[in-house]
This record gives sequence, C-alpha cells and structure tokens, in this order.
Amino acid sequence: MSLRRCADVWKLGTVGYSESLKLQQKLLAERKSGKIADTVLSLQHPPTFTLGKRRTYHNLLLPEADLNSIGAELHVTERGGDITFHGPHQAVLYPIVSLREIGYGARRYVESLQAAMVRLAALYGVKARAGAAEEVGVWVENRKIGAVGVRISGGFTCHGLAFNIDPDLSLFRHIVPCGISDKEVTSLKREAAVSLPADEVIQEQLAGCLVEALGYDEVLWREESEDLLKRLRH
Repeated sequence: MSLRRCADVWKLGTVGYSESLKLQQKLLAERKSGKIADTVLSLQHPPTFTLGKRRTYHNLLLPEADLNSIGAELHVTERGGDITFHGPHQAVLYPIVSLREIGYGARRYVESLQAAMVRLAALYGVKARAGAAEEVGVWVENRKIGAVGVRISGGFTCHGLAFNIDPDLSLFRHIVPCGISDKEVTSLKREAAVSLPADEVIQEQLAGCLVEALGYDEVLWREESEDLLKRLRH
C-alpha cells in the first residue's frame, strides 16, 4: 500500500513582501532538512511590484522615485520571469515542496500551478487556458488572469503563483506585465458572470485546486498565522 501524502496550507491573510520572503527562506531550509512537510502559504500582499530573474527595468513604466505616490514597493527577487504586480484582492500561493517526493519535474510543476488556476476559474464559469513558451501563466482569451514565477533550488520550490480576484487593474498600467506589451490583464471579477464570495473563500478554493493538481492525498489547513509568523522570526 502506498504512503498517503499530505501538505500543510497556511492561511496568512495580508503579509508584506519582505516578510513573505523571510518566511519562504525559513520554510525552505526547514523543508530541505526534513523538519516540515510540503507547505503552501496562502496570502495577499500590499501593493508591490516585483522583478524576477529575467527582469528588464524599462518594463517598469513609473520612475522608482514615484512609487511612494501610489503606495507601492519595488522588490528584486530570484523567481523566474520578468515584472509583475501584487496587491489586495489578488490570491498568492507560495508552495514549498520537494519535487522529488511528489515525482514532478520543473515543467510538470509549472503546468500544475497553471492547471490549478484554470480549475479555479472554471468554478465561476470562466474558460481560462494555460499559457506556453513566453506566455507562461493563465489567460482568458488574450487577457492574463494569473501569473507564475517560481524558483527551484536542489529540487525544492519557492515563490509560486498569483491569481487576480479583483485587484486594482489600473496599477498594472505602471508596468509591462511579465514583459508582454500587447496583452491585457484581467480579473475573475471582470470575467465571471456570477457574484463572487469573499476573497478568503476563493483563496481556499485555489489552494484546494493546487494541492489536487500536485497529487496530495490530504490537506492540513492551518490558520494560526501569528504562531507561524512568530516561530519563523526566531
């Protein structure tokens, strides 16, 4: 009989981007040492622009000096991809998982992140598709609704995906999202023909779609966010 695999999913609410990086780094070290099981952080960020490893600074259309005027931060990261935006009403998942243990290669892993967002969109009657090649992410026709940017180190993952529930789409005008200049950004709110539940409900549904796509048998839902944050600060 095969062993059942489970993942911990922490529902953290709104977490600053710098704090989330520290959390991921600490969890990644704990996962590599076998202290914890595969873990997914489910959260939202305050307004933040992030640049990935394929960054092109001219894709930030707003001078850095003007970021404070719109209440946003800028962070340079080691995830894949170019530039994107994170903010309120956008669901972010950061999986800290062992690809060896789940039996996935990098490509299949990225495809699973995309599949989770496609499944979520379908729950609300939105027909989305996974992108390919230079259009990695999730799209509704030619409008991008979800982004993927990951880092894989020694077969372990961090960073992850961001799905637009109902963010302020005007803030995407300050960048060339993911370096793709001829496509629009959209949201579940804009595309769905039904009313949406609270963000927390959608984030839980997205996490459920993700753990299913990654083939876990069991999910342990964690809500003791303050406990996690305090533990990882020490």
